Amino acid sequence: MYILGIEAATPVAAVAVVTTGKIMAERMVNNRRTHSVNLLPMIRDVIADAGLSKEDLGGIAVSVGPGSFTGLRIGMSTAKTLAQVLGLPLAGVPSLEALAYPLSGQTGLICPVLNARKGELYAALFLNKGREQKTLLPAFATGAEKLAGLLLAYDQEVTFLGDGVPEYADSLKELMGGRARFAPECASFPRGAAVAELGLRRLQSGVKNDPLTLLPNYVRQSEAEIKWQERCRNIE
Repeated sequence: MYILGIEAATPVAAVAVVTTGKIMAERMVNNRRTHSVNLLPMIRDVIADAGLSKEDLGGIAVSVGPGSFTGLRIGMSTAKTLAQVLGLPLAGVPSLEALAYPLSGQTGLICPVLNARKGELYAALFLNKGREQKTLLPAFATGAEKLAGLLLAYDQEVTFLGDGVPEYADSLKELMGGRARFAPECASFPRGAAVAELGLRRLQSGVKNDPLTLLPNYVRQSEAEIKWQERCRNIE
């Protein structure tokens, strides 16, 4: 079964086609054009790169957040539309799980972090044993100090990766000392292949999502929602 993976939760748009044990094709783009401009041509090209047609696809996987609100909406609307038009099963994959997945062969605690702005990070925590990756803490938004406090309670080294590392690495080192380790910068963004492989696992185990009801996991409210609630309180 060939799975198309779509990742648009970060500034890097990524798409891939995978099958069991093999990445057929993958593309990543980080430029000033929005995902709404990049994504469909990338999908068309990656399917062609794999030597396939859209009729050969067996399912679609998409990153569901947290991450960029706009990017998530674009990526998910694209994936949901394709799933409906092509009549394919759809699997939603947490963005931070996809980010951590390439390190699944590394033993220990893995903490993927994405820059959430406003002095916060989107973070999650995984425990790797062999090739198995267990979720210890699902996605949440927090500051570096609170995150370090949570992780120190595990009394183990923690490997950080993601686009939140450059801004917060010094703070995490200071707060955690030798227990903070950092993956290479090339692991800063979720890969389309990771989304596709995790989606393939879900679909093979019988887990799929309804395109009509699958929603982004924003973790926290958008600026528009916060301002609207403030306006409503002022009216009251």
